[in-house]
Amino acid sequence: MTLDDLDYAILRALSANADQSTTQLARKLDLSQPATWRRIKRLQDAGVIAGRRLVLDAEKLGYGVTVFLGVKLATKGRVSLEDFERAIGAIPEVQTVDHVLGLYDYRLRVVARDLADFERVLRRRIMTMPGVGDVEANVLLSEERRPGPL
Repeated sequence: MTLDDLDYAILRALSANADQSTTQLARKLDLSQPATWRRIKRLQDAGVIAGRRLVLDAEKLGYGVTVFLGVKLATKGRVSLEDFERAIGAIPEVQTVDHVLGLYDYRLRVVARDLADFERVLRRRIMTMPGVGDVEANVLLSEERRPGPL
């Protein structure tokens, strides 16, 4: 699928505010509502727009600590990657599971109420999983969100 400037304008606008109606978006882009809807539908059908999601403020929900955890599997041959991903994904505090190249096999984003809560999750839930070897924790100090590559 080839994207034109109008497609990119739609994607930028939806990235900034996915809740806006096609009527609002059409006004911003000086396009008719049906034409805007058709373009959005085409982008969805092509998989360019893969979905929409709700972004929650973890701190306002009582999760004041975010930790990026590097996990190296101790025995790659004994524990399948799929089994590890399924088990780690079942831990509610683990927000993302990224399989990466480098020193560690996985990069996890873990939220916790405070450092003591993170330690509990790490010791009781993550470190007790079969196959978990070395881990490295980096506590998030601040975060700047970028809208993406557009």
